[in-house]
Amino acid sequence: MNNRPYVRWLYRLAITLLAVITLYVFYLLQPVWKPVLSVVVIALIPFLLGGFITYLLHPVVEKLFKAGIHRGVAILLIYILFFGGLGYAVYKGIPVIIHQLKDLAENAPLYTDQYQRWLEYIQNKTSTWPDGIQHELESRIERFEAWLNGIVALLLSGVLKVMNSLLLFAIVPFISFYLLKDFPKVKSAATSLTPQKWRCSAGEFLKDLDESLGGYIRGQLLVCFLIGALATLSFWLFGMKYPLLLGLIVGITNVIPYFGPIIGAVPAAIVASTISTDMILKVVVVVLVLQFLEGNVLSPLIVGKSLHMHPLFIMGALIVGGEIGGVLGLIVAVPLLAMLRVAVIHARTHFSVKETP
Repeated sequence: MNNRPYVRWLYRLAITLLAVITLYVFYLLQPVWKPVLSVVVIALIPFLLGGFITYLLHPVVEKLFKAGIHRGVAILLIYILFFGGLGYAVYKGIPVIIHQLKDLAENAPLYTDQYQRWLEYIQNKTSTWPDGIQHELESRIERFEAWLNGIVALLLSGVLKVMNSLLLFAIVPFISFYLLKDFPKVKSAATSLTPQKWRCSAGEFLKDLDESLGGYIRGQLLVCFLIGALATLSFWLFGMKYPLLLGLIVGITNVIPYFGPIIGAVPAAIVASTISTDMILKVVVVVLVLQFLEGNVLSPLIVGKSLHMHPLFIMGALIVGGEIGGVLGLIVAVPLLAMLRVAVIHARTHFSVKETP
C-alpha cells in the first residue's frame, strides 16, 4: 500500500520519457515527413483562404437570407460583387503595378541616394546628442528599414506566389461557394464533433470571439481598401509617380494601427522628394487628410469599438509584436490580443462558476 505513490510516480515518469523519445524519433525522421507535410500545407492553402473568405462574406449572406432572398441567390449576388470586382481589379491593376515596379526598379538608385541623404542629415543633426540617445536613434532607424524591407518583400513575394499558383487559387471561389451554401451543415458538423459538456461554453466563446475579432477584421479590411483607393486617386490627381503602387502600400500598411500610416507614407515621401518640394507638401497633406478621415470618420463608422480595448493595450501589443515578428508581428498583434482577451474573460467566468458552491 505504501509503495503505490512511488509506482504512480514511476509510471508518469516512464510515460514522459516515452513521449520525449517519440518526439525525438519523429524529429530525426524529418526527411521522411517534411516533404509530405509541405504537400499537405500547400493543399490546405486554398481551403484556408476559402474559409477566411467565407468568414468575411457569411454575415452579408445571412442578412440577405433573412431579408427573404434565397441563400443561393444571395451568394450569387455577393460573388458577382466580391469576386467580380476583385477579378476586374486584378485584371486591370496587375499590368499597371508591374509597369510601375519596373520603372521603380530602374530609378531605384535615385531613391536610394535620396534616402541616404536623409539618413546623413539626421545623423549630422544628432551627432552632438549623448551617445546612448544617438545609438538608440540609429537602432530605431535600422528597425524601421527592416520593417520597410519586410513590407516590400512581403508584397513582392505575395504577387509572385499568386502569379505562380493561379490554378491553385482558382478553386478558392468554388470552396467559398460551397462553404457559404452549406454553412448550416458545416456548423452542425463542427458542433457534433465537440464534446457535449463543452458545446454550450464553446458556442458562447465563438460568438463573443466573432463579435470582437470578426467585426474588427472585416471593418479593418474595408477601411484599408478605402484608404488605399483614396490614396491612389489623390496621388494620381496630384501627378505623383507610381500612384497605384504607392496607394497599394498605403492601404496595406494601414492594417497596422497607429504606426501603419507612418510606414506607408515614407516611400511616397522619398519619391516626392526627388520631384519637388511642392510634391512633398502635397504628399504630406494627402497623408494627414487620409489619417483624419480614417481616425475620425471611417474607423469609428465601420470598425467601431469592436475590440473594446484601451489604445494603450493595442500600442503595447504592437510593440511586442514588432519586436517578436517584425512586419508580420505588427499585423497579427491586435487580432491575437483580441483572441487572448476573449479567452481570458471566458476562462475567468468558467473557473468562477466552478468555484461557486
